[in-house]
Amino acid sequence: QAQQAKFLSDAENELEELVVTVAQAKKMVELIKGAATKERERVDKLFAEASEVLATFQKEVAGFIEDGERSMLGEAEADLRWKEERRAKLAQCKQNLENVPSTDTVYFLQEFQALKAAMEENPSPALSFQNELNFTKCTQVVGAVKDVLSAACKNQWDHLQGKGIDGLSFQEMEEGLCSRSPSARRSPRHPPSSPLAFIIDLDSDTADKFIQLFGTKGAKRVLCPIPYPESPTRFINCEQVLGVNLMNRGNYYWEVELIDGWVSIGVIAEDFDPRESYNRGRLGRNERSCCLQWNGQNYVAWFGGFESVIQQPFFHTIGVFLEYSEKALTFYGVKDSKMTCLQQLKVSHFAKGQFDPFQNKINHQFASLFLCKLKPAFFLESVDAHLQIGPLKKDCVSVLKRR
Repeated sequence: QAQQAKFLSDAENELEELVVTVAQAKKMVELIKGAATKERERVDKLFAEASEVLATFQKEVAGFIEDGERSMLGEAEADLRWKEERRAKLAQCKQNLENVPSTDTVYFLQEFQALKAAMEENPSPALSFQNELNFTKCTQVVGAVKDVLSAACKNQWDHLQGKGIDGLSFQEMEEGLCSRSPSARRSPRHPPSSPLAFIIDLDSDTADKFIQLFGTKGAKRVLCPIPYPESPTRFINCEQVLGVNLMNRGNYYWEVELIDGWVSIGVIAEDFDPRESYNRGRLGRNERSCCLQWNGQNYVAWFGGFESVIQQPFFHTIGVFLEYSEKALTFYGVKDSKMTCLQQLKVSHFAKGQFDPFQNKINHQFASLFLCKLKPAFFLESVDAHLQIGPLKKDCVSVLKRR
């Protein structure tokens, strides 16, 4: 009986403990369910807001295409009508003149004067829009958004699964969205470490006769030729000038101030022929050089005669980061020690189904540029174009090192 009493007492104690633990387990279950419900509601709300943002963006892009089509199509159709009417009028005058009997001199002169007057009519006004249809850039812009979203989703999903991969930061997403070109969308999130602050001096023996140098740091394009002495390294068909400095390994970083006009900044092979024709000798129009161009409206990256237009505001200071080990050249817009990635030139193969002529050119021939010794190069495209080398903003070099 004593053992039975003890057994019953132990069982009762265990039942009491189980009652307590069951109650705690129920609370934990309810807590998990409540937390999951709240998290689900918050996630659904965020997805709804994200969908609304994308829907708004889609509507804006569609409206941009429609506005561009409407404004440009109206002018183009009016120009087409004018040309068709002029063609019909000239054809009729020509036919009338051919039908005049050879003996009717007066009638012939009348029809001849009518044809002459029709031919001398004022030509149609030139089309005001540019050759490039701006709304065709929408595909690249939306593609950039898609790529950034895809990368963010993958990284954040890996992070949720505990793989130790940090998600994209807001700054990295902004950098991903900064450029409309596909090659820029593939730019690295983290510029490599340990850049070398590079001091550049302009080489007066390479300066075209229409470039005036100010010491070794400033250059300006002028109207009157400067009587430079003969030099086998002097450009004769392009308003270009090189730095005296050679680059053949390691990392290099320098900055250029755009003071006025259209300017291109880049690198060129040391053995490039400075007597090349204008079309082949310009920076980026051959496989021996590449550059970032400011054309007064846009930044444009050039290599091998192929271009990639970049949608970014104007920056007075351009940072150039050359990495031999990575075979990469990156251009940054610099303002208040903040760096915005404008474009990176680097081999980067496409996702299946994608094709970008500029990046395709990079993939096939850009790496061979790093077999050469390279020099900093500058092209002053417009009269009074003016640039200044440096001085370097030390904070930006620190930013690159931290990244």
